[in-house]
Amino acid sequence: MVANSEFFMNLALKEAWKYQGLTYPNPAVGCCVVSESGAILSVEAHKKAGLPHAEVEALKSAYFKLTNDEFILKLTNSADIHKYLIQNHNGIFKNCSVYTTLEPCSHIGKTPSCADLLSLLSIKKVYVGALDTNPEAACGNKKLLDADIEIQNGVLEAKCKELLYPFERWSKDKFVFFKWAQRLNGTYDGGIITSKESRKNVHDMRDKCDLLVIGGESVRIDRPTLDARLVDGKAPDILIYSRKSEFDKTIPLFKVEGRKVIISDNLDIIQKYKNIMIEGGANMFEATRDIVDRYLCYIAPKVGGSKVFNTNIEEFEILNILQDDKDIIMWLSSRQLIDEHNLG
Repeated sequence: MVANSEFFMNLALKEAWKYQGLTYPNPAVGCCVVSESGAILSVEAHKKAGLPHAEVEALKSAYFKLTNDEFILKLTNSADIHKYLIQNHNGIFKNCSVYTTLEPCSHIGKTPSCADLLSLLSIKKVYVGALDTNPEAACGNKKLLDADIEIQNGVLEAKCKELLYPFERWSKDKFVFFKWAQRLNGTYDGGIITSKESRKNVHDMRDKCDLLVIGGESVRIDRPTLDARLVDGKAPDILIYSRKSEFDKTIPLFKVEGRKVIISDNLDIIQKYKNIMIEGGANMFEATRDIVDRYLCYIAPKVGGSKVFNTNIEEFEILNILQDDKDIIMWLSSRQLIDEHNLG
């Protein structure tokens, strides 16, 4: 049973990682629903703040698979999905198990309580990866126990806590991640590198960030916009990290309405923000080592360019690898940071 529970939790984790960086200010969460016979009914994730939580998405998909009731597929509002499932489940989930990377929420906020929904559907057992440390949402397990639902905590707990790390950081202080793109031969110059799908993913993250940090050299050479136009999102504030304060103000990033552009020779301003993305190459990588919590790398299956991103892969711990139709996407941590975290 331990092996099976880890298998199903891994499915939930894999789905949740697709949305890491996109759920701010909520955590990334995955959920898998399994039938009494061990059949996978659904694997879903929380996709964006304000949208249904992972458990709700998974129960919605599982309900459709079990009933073929297409009406539920039309529902996108979390409260509507809750109500429809409660009114129409007819006991179909009675012997099902739910695997969720995070303890189901107990409170009613922008969305109803997942713990309440699971209780009313009479789920047989809930497997939980990590307990919720957010006081506002915690204690979902107690609601489940009060409804006589069996709980197993700590399934792949370390992996589930790693998934939660950005949320824990920005909830208490700030989360800083460094994003770069490179080709197979390690180069990061010479124009567009990654696929449109990857660039949309980056724009989606910019939409969720408070602040984007970039080096002065990159601004002068690339003349970027640094907005979120590919997803019709908001443009984050910009910190141009540069010893020189003079810039051509016709560069597009200065023309984006509603954003603040700061030019500074230090990084102190990041203390005023919660979710910070740094974009750059080898120089920015070295300059920001001491403040970065996690790294995000896009690798395109091509060669070219001339400037090589000379990073030693052995200094990183690979946390997760995703692949879209064209590129490989990796979330990483420095081994030093992981060692310090474990010692602490």
